[in-house]
Amino acid sequence: MPGFEAQEEVRLTTPFGDPSDAYIAGRLEGKQVAFLARHGRGHRLTPSELNFRANIFGMKLLGVERIVSLSAVGSLKEEHAPLDFVIPDQFFDRTRGRISTFFGNGVVGHISFSDPICGELAEVVHNSAQQISINSKRGGTYLCMEGPAFSTRAESNIYRSWGMDVIGMTNLQEAKLAREAEICYVTVAMVTDYDCWHSEHEAVTVDQIIQTLNQNAQNACNLVRHVVARMPKDRTCKCGSALKHAIMTDPSAVPQKIKDELRPILGKYIGG
Repeated sequence: MPGFEAQEEVRLTTPFGDPSDAYIAGRLEGKQVAFLARHGRGHRLTPSELNFRANIFGMKLLGVERIVSLSAVGSLKEEHAPLDFVIPDQFFDRTRGRISTFFGNGVVGHISFSDPICGELAEVVHNSAQQISINSKRGGTYLCMEGPAFSTRAESNIYRSWGMDVIGMTNLQEAKLAREAEICYVTVAMVTDYDCWHSEHEAVTVDQIIQTLNQNAQNACNLVRHVVARMPKDRTCKCGSALKHAIMTDPSAVPQKIKDELRPILGKYIGG
């Protein structure tokens, strides 16, 4: 990314295993940032193979307070055209059996997730996109499917009838875990094509999709740079205290092993 300085690879091990790849840490627009290729460099991991817990826990270990998640998606509405960036404010889960919590094994927590996206961070992203002439649309629902195969036409039409906006395979688990880790989270859903419901879908060639992906990647780099430059120093949202009333377990009943493993997340609420 142009302007990304002092790059350093940081390899971490977490209580949940290894993240998808090394984090790339450095400075952008004078601020410390970290980047992670969620599918691994070379795109080696399917959405179902991603170690979501390790990826987000690693971000917490690095001191990350905000995550801007960039994802290629299919559009489920005519109004969301290829090259548009959608900033959804809701998710709908169609995955099967993915682990999307740090809790369990002796500690129980129930986060509030009615509003899964950090509204303050979404506003910064949306405003930045408008300032650099990216067609950005704030709001809507991201349907998270299992994959790795894409939808059948019947499924796609059902999702449309439900009012879903875009479809992807990764962001719901990230959003839940980021909330538990008290990290602000926003999705930038970069539309590559219409899902198979569209009458012109079969006329789209691989070359056209690749061209759209490349253009989206360039736009994403520009957007991230502008977002980082305009990011407020301090957080005033509630994301940083999401666990304040969420932990149900008596601290004395939490196993010491779990206290030690989850100290970066639970330490300010459960001592010992």
